Amino acid sequence: MKKTILLAALMGGASPFAALAQDNSADDEIIVTAQRREQSPQDVGVALNVFSGAELIAQGIETVNGLENISPSLEVENQFGSGQPSFSIRGVGFRDYATNNAPTVGVYVDDVAYPIPVMTQGVLYDVARVEVLRGPQGTLYGRNTTGGAIKVISAMPTEEFAAGAIIEGGRFGRVDAEAYVSGPVSDSMRVRLSGATAHGGAWQESRETGEDVGDAEQYALRGLLAVDLAPDVEALFNLHGFIDESDGLGLQLFNDSLLDGSLAHARRETSYGSSAAFETLTGIAQDQHPFRDNEGWGASLTLNAGLGAAQLTYIGAYEVLNRKEYNDFDALTVGGAGVYFESSADVMSHELRLSGETDRFNWVGGLYYSEEDLNELYQSDFVASFGPGFAVSTPYKQKVRTMAAYIHGDYALTDTVSVIAGLRYEDEERKLRDLGTFSLGTGPVNFANGLADGTLENRDLNSDNFSGKIGVEFEPGEETLLYAHVSRGVKSGGFTAYNTLNPNALTPFNPEKLNAFEVGLKKDFGEVAQLNAAGFYYDYKDQQVQSAIFDPATSAIVGRIVNADSEIWGGELEVILSPAPWLTLGQSLGYKTGEFTSFTDLDTAASGASGMAVYVDRAGQDLGFPNVSYQGFIETETAVAEGWSARARFDYSYRDTLSLPLLGAAYAVGDYWLANAQLAVGPDDGRWELALWGRNIFNTNYDETRNFFIGPGGLADVAAPGRPATYGARVSLQY
Repeated sequence: MKKTILLAALMGGASPFAALAQDNSADDEIIVTAQRREQSPQDVGVALNVFSGAELIAQGIETVNGLENISPSLEVENQFGSGQPSFSIRGVGFRDYATNNAPTVGVYVDDVAYPIPVMTQGVLYDVARVEVLRGPQGTLYGRNTTGGAIKVISAMPTEEFAAGAIIEGGRFGRVDAEAYVSGPVSDSMRVRLSGATAHGGAWQESRETGEDVGDAEQYALRGLLAVDLAPDVEALFNLHGFIDESDGLGLQLFNDSLLDGSLAHARRETSYGSSAAFETLTGIAQDQHPFRDNEGWGASLTLNAGLGAAQLTYIGAYEVLNRKEYNDFDALTVGGAGVYFESSADVMSHELRLSGETDRFNWVGGLYYSEEDLNELYQSDFVASFGPGFAVSTPYKQKVRTMAAYIHGDYALTDTVSVIAGLRYEDEERKLRDLGTFSLGTGPVNFANGLADGTLENRDLNSDNFSGKIGVEFEPGEETLLYAHVSRGVKSGGFTAYNTLNPNALTPFNPEKLNAFEVGLKKDFGEVAQLNAAGFYYDYKDQQVQSAIFDPATSAIVGRIVNADSEIWGGELEVILSPAPWLTLGQSLGYKTGEFTSFTDLDTAASGASGMAVYVDRAGQDLGFPNVSYQGFIETETAVAEGWSARARFDYSYRDTLSLPLLGAAYAVGDYWLANAQLAVGPDDGRWELALWGRNIFNTNYDETRNFFIGPGGLADVAAPGRPATYGARVSLQY
């Protein structure tokens, strides 16, 4: 198929002006590596989107979380507004505020997997492109996922000297800046150094003191060194690190609180506070606002060697995260549900793959090995909810060892018909060690097993699974691709590592399996229009759901992640129109719906009232995720003088209601629209650009998630609010 700049408009609307994250000119083709080889997106029989670095900058996408506003069927929800994200594609997601469990959506940075979700929250900078793949993945990647994958590809070292910088100022005193320098240091060696920083932007305030909350303070650096070791042999060294000392998100009440008489106030107002006992436990002042004090670093080595008709690739990586994060989950001053994480995590991984390509056969096979080590201290302030003894600590350790082998190939039976097949085997060991919940008020009592001798709980989970894919692709014409495939993805099982009064909470939950059926169409109409469509049906087995169990020995209701069966179906439609050289319009629509097919769930209210287990059959109940997502943009470009152009862009997105049926109708998150606008001007040679921008320009009031905390003292209904309208200016320079 033809690969044109029209694809750039469809997949991200790449700016023709200067873009720090993009060294290529506007006439360059957008290429993806979704199938481990370079292809046009329109040649890939997979539902995907690709966004250039220029588009991420133009739309103010600071982290991978912002992709939910520009990619259909993708939602990202930070649990209780914390730094722990939940990624969901086509309704396949996993809500869990603990750090220790695997995501349904794999996130990769330069082909290195980030299996601990909180590791993914660094700032995006100097990015060549981001690819979002919908549907199970595993026969082409180091990790196995049920929902999909997000691939971040950094801008690479260049053959010629290049440099650039961006500085952006916005409402609430927010300042962002990034820069890079790239070029050769010898005939066989190229280097790229880049960095980014962000400061200010406090858009919330305390309803009691008026203190501003929400300032960013972030720093990030990356160095890439590409070395030609021999003909057809290249090594890429990647060293990177970050510091994040930003304020956390302040939750807000959306109903009056019974805990301290506080009322729900204006959208930007929040509240926070802890008990004296929690201050003694953690050293965090009682009036401290939510914060992060995180740092991390990583290093990777990628070796590529040409072996005639084959290519050998090795990727070795080591990633480290040290996390200190304080959140107030009740939005009150009394200390009803404060939480503090101290986490130390490191991930070591090795991937070796061999790939080849002939006129009719493309194939890739690989081996993957990784080890994860997580040491975490999770401390909670429930003093206002349950009494003076409930400033508690839950320490634990977790080790994960993953081994996998995969193979994937596509074979052209004729000039128009190809078959695709892939297979993956994975063996995983998860070990939870030394978990206990200790109360400051009652001394060294380990609530996890009821013993006073300090004995701690250990759990193991060993699993092995096969997954794979089989499908067919049909190209009846040069610019038309039809595809159909059946695939199976697997997500790891795990442990409910919350503070707990009962050892039954630590019983592991099983891996989940997703059998996916998908058909799709990709069609180009010359330079004027493009149409992509996909439909899918998911048979979801052992879906992992936050719920509870009943312990008859103690008559206790125990919070735990459990397994259920469900089904999901839906599709996406994406259209791009370029009716004139100066006008481009893009639209994308995602629809999905789903329900439980088998889920005998504990009725916590009835069980608590009766003192015995009461169950409810949730078969047929809606899964509660947003049914509709819609994105669109209008972009115009015109010459304003000889050698100068101006561009205006308006884009918008819609997210449907998030109903959260397991919590109840009161905690449904309403649907909302967001709209952005930008006006940019600069010379046609791309040396610089000046842009004025606005985000959420209609000042939509919206929540990202809702929840509650309850205890003998009453109820606190809380919401994680989205940012209000912001506006500012950006200057880009490129040499």
